Amino acid sequence: MNILVLNAGSATLKFGVFRMAENGAGETLAEGLIEGVNTPEATLRLTPAGQPETRRSIEAATPIQAAEQAIRACSDLKIEAAGYRVVHGGSRFVAPTRVTPEILEEVRKLDPLAPLHNPVDRVGIETGLCLLPKVPAVAVFDTAFHASLPEVARTYALPWQLSERSGLRRYGFHGISHRYVSGQLLERLGRDPAGTRLITCHLGNGASLCALRDGKSVETSMGLTPLEGLVMGTRSGDVDPGLLLYLLREGGMTAAELEDVLDHQSGLRGLSGRSSDLRTLEQAAAEGDARAALAMEVFAYRVRKYLGAYAAVLGGLDAVTFTGGIGEHSAAMRQRICEGLEFLGLRLDAPRNAAAIPPNAAPISSEDSAVSVWMIPTNEELQIARETFRLLQGQGP
Repeated sequence: MNILVLNAGSATLKFGVFRMAENGAGETLAEGLIEGVNTPEATLRLTPAGQPETRRSIEAATPIQAAEQAIRACSDLKIEAAGYRVVHGGSRFVAPTRVTPEILEEVRKLDPLAPLHNPVDRVGIETGLCLLPKVPAVAVFDTAFHASLPEVARTYALPWQLSERSGLRRYGFHGISHRYVSGQLLERLGRDPAGTRLITCHLGNGASLCALRDGKSVETSMGLTPLEGLVMGTRSGDVDPGLLLYLLREGGMTAAELEDVLDHQSGLRGLSGRSSDLRTLEQAAAEGDARAALAMEVFAYRVRKYLGAYAAVLGGLDAVTFTGGIGEHSAAMRQRICEGLEFLGLRLDAPRNAAAIPPNAAPISSEDSAVSVWMIPTNEELQIARETFRLLQGQGP
């Protein structure tokens, strides 16, 4: 079965076509990326299997145009099903779901919980249904993997009537990536999920950690929205709620202005006053930029703090893996994060860490490390294809 996958972000659209076999193995027939969505400088990069990448300028001034371009770029492949990433599934969607008009309307109701993501995701689905009307469509939700969070981990200390009425709880995100990478990690460790205690670190422009016991998510750093938790590219992560009230009351900010600050002006970009790109900050710090250096230290500190907390939640630790744009490509950041975690029995091997380069997964811990540490590239598109295939084959999520 050939499955088209659309993985939409606010300014990019990843896509691909995968040939799925009965045993669940997936062969990549084509993969692509549209950058600069919502701008006049949009580009489409496409790599068919066994062929070099092509790149061209396209019209993608809206998410609809971007989805149309992606689908048409794959039109010469026999598309038999389509899988779509949806960031927020709320408490309603805890598994991959066959798309119907009724399901789309339920997804629309979740827009306020992920206003930067869900509307774009939904546009991709609607475009696919229009251009591929006879192809079955499946929505795969980022929050679904964290449906296993225990009540103690998902509950905010708010009046229970308010939480119950408004669905205020911790949902978690990056679940598609955490599911894929944790599965890859277990394969490389040669272990069944039962009895394992793992932490997966998805570090990129968006960043989150996930603690897994017996292969299931039991704690994660994002919450009701993708804003909670770690320092990110432009997102603040954790801040004192009183600070937000202060900015609204004393700073004269509107809710919209505050949302813009927290989502688009904070994180690495806000701390450095320069960029959200870690590569730019590493270069700036090497040239003596103290703010860039501090931004990277704060990023690493927050990850290290969560790692220690999650080891406590799990009652010990067997393995850690790094993934995402930063987690896969910055050996220096991996080193910075792991420094000081020796008390957990975690020891990085500097040469291994420096040599770990995508697309190959690699162990980066020393031989005497009690905790196995890995760099494993994520593949959300392949995971979406797998979950789409399983649902359509009647195998469940």
